[in-house]
Amino acid sequence: MSKNEVNIRNKRARFEYHIEDTFTTGMVLGGTEIKSIRNGKASILEAYCVVLNGEVFIRNMHITPYENGSFYNHQPRTDRKLLLTSKEIKKLEKFVQTKGNTIVPLRLFLSEKGWAKLEIACAQGKKLHDKRQDLKEKDDKREMARVMKPR
Repeated sequence: MSKNEVNIRNKRARFEYHIEDTFTTGMVLGGTEIKSIRNGKASILEAYCVVLNGEVFIRNMHITPYENGSFYNHQPRTDRKLLLTSKEIKKLEKFVQTKGNTIVPLRLFLSEKGWAKLEIACAQGKKLHDKRQDLKEKDDKREMARVMKPR
């Protein structure tokens, strides 16, 4: 596996939320955490971001302990600090104060330099009828693609 093949997505985020704005952030990680991410052993499905004391943290992101690590291995679900500018943090903090708004991770990937990056989004929760509409549109697209397929 080359160093840029890691691309872990949160597919449920686009179904559960309306995406308003996206940011690409760095993360503060330990040695065994980045090794596990490079092996593709991470999950952001249940993760969300919080703003505490002017800093942004990702919670509930699971990074499997590194199999070759010793007693220095990391905890799988600790809070991890995200690296953002103060302007971006203020924007996120203001956005989260409205009811129904949250910050969700969309994608975890490795940059060209091999650093772990996280794409996060300001998101607003969808109602049930919005989700039904999305499913209907998805089914319609699939049906059109099947009908239009040349034989």
